[in-house]
Amino acid sequence: MVSVWHIRRAAEQEVTAQQTVTAHERSRRTLLEERTTIARELHDVVAHHMSVVAIQAEAAPYRVENPPPELERAFVTIRENAVAALTELRRVLGVVRAEDYEAPDAPQPTLADLDALLANVRDAGLEVEKATTGAVRELPQGVELSAYRIVQEALSNSLRHAPGASARVEISYVLGGLGLRVVNGPMPEPSLVKPSPGAGHGITGMRERVTMLNGEMTAGPTDEGGYEVTVFLPVTAAPIEGDA
Repeated sequence: MVSVWHIRRAAEQEVTAQQTVTAHERSRRTLLEERTTIARELHDVVAHHMSVVAIQAEAAPYRVENPPPELERAFVTIRENAVAALTELRRVLGVVRAEDYEAPDAPQPTLADLDALLANVRDAGLEVEKATTGAVRELPQGVELSAYRIVQEALSNSLRHAPGASARVEISYVLGGLGLRVVNGPMPEPSLVKPSPGAGHGITGMRERVTMLNGEMTAGPTDEGGYEVTVFLPVTAAPIEGDA
């Protein structure tokens, strides 16, 4: 009887374990299917429109007789940004689509790439200057990437919501971390370019990056009528070689 009881108990445990595995697998597959659906929708909507933008930007100068150099450069910038956005979108969609997706070896942007970013937004019409204080040093990859993305999003917000305004980016290498400040002035009046409406996801995304790194962030209007984003990202000092 004891032997039969043990066999029955082992069988019940095996069935329970199998049911748990099956439920976990079902949940994993459901999640993967949902992520695939999101990726497909993003690709079909965003990738299509960005491709159209790139094609139209490339063809537009040929539709105008003797276009001025400024116009040609503007369309080149539009096309380059559309292509870059498509490349980044496809990389992100690859991550969303599959659990075992391996990201390509393409390097992620860092603070060393800020000058190229500033040149890009200047081509888009934003007057921006940069100031760096403190001893420039290499920071952890996550901090470098998040700092770059925060500056990128803050400048994008300036372009969208305050066209024609000027902006300033301040990078501060301080003891224990990195300080960021991006501030833009008020939109000039009258302005030929109208601000673009937004849902506020950019600020939310910045806060999520800062929270992930246990940092601090404030964002809001300035007394002068502009907008300011300030961030502090803590960085643990690397131990000195030879210390116990």
